[in-house]
Amino acid sequence: MDSIKSSLLIVGLLLSYGITMSSGLSTISRRRYLQWQTGGCIATASTTALSNPSVAQAANLKSRTEGYDVQHTEREWAYILSGAQYNILRKGGTERQKSSILNTYTTENVGSYVCAGCNTPLFTSADKFSSGTGWPSFSTALQGVEEEELDPIRATLDGKEVRCATCGGHLGDLFNDGWIYRGTSAAKTGKRYCIDGAALIFKPEDGGEDVFGDLPPPNRVIKYEQSMYRGA
Repeated sequence: MDSIKSSLLIVGLLLSYGITMSSGLSTISRRRYLQWQTGGCIATASTTALSNPSVAQAANLKSRTEGYDVQHTEREWAYILSGAQYNILRKGGTERQKSSILNTYTTENVGSYVCAGCNTPLFTSADKFSSGTGWPSFSTALQGVEEEELDPIRATLDGKEVRCATCGGHLGDLFNDGWIYRGTSAAKTGKRYCIDGAALIFKPEDGGEDVFGDLPPPNRVIKYEQSMYRGA
């Protein structure tokens, strides 16, 4: 009986911190994981966030289609984008940590980061920094990035969604904890744009080949469904 109670307690704790089981692998909500990484300070600051994660992480209900300049049917998006790109940009998913080749890129990889769905410029290499979270991070964004409208308290405690302002594609989350990363550009802006690499395409300034963010880092194999449009 004690072992059963212990098991139920563990399951309850996992669920309270947003951990779900998918394909036999544990997937931790990015926002919950990042709260753990900062010592749980943000998580313990809000009783609501601890007692009801679904409320604390309420989904942005704004349409990803209506009001945006670039629009496609879901079937067209599924044809244009790879499986990983579609899951993030159109379904608001989150990629695994360290699964994108763009997580390994630094300011030395000079160029711009554009939306994988519509090629809108979103970030520059000058604003990229290493956050150690496993997702590409930037200290500021270009005008092509749309930020979710949230009250300052919720935005600080739980972060807010960022999208492509042209096609409505989900990009990741914006956190107001840039001050933690001393010695980086984020310490100056106080912001950290935590972005899914698969939502981006890197365009080198020297005119080299584009680098798609749904590619895995060197020497790492991650199986993704390729785009029919790309013919890959």
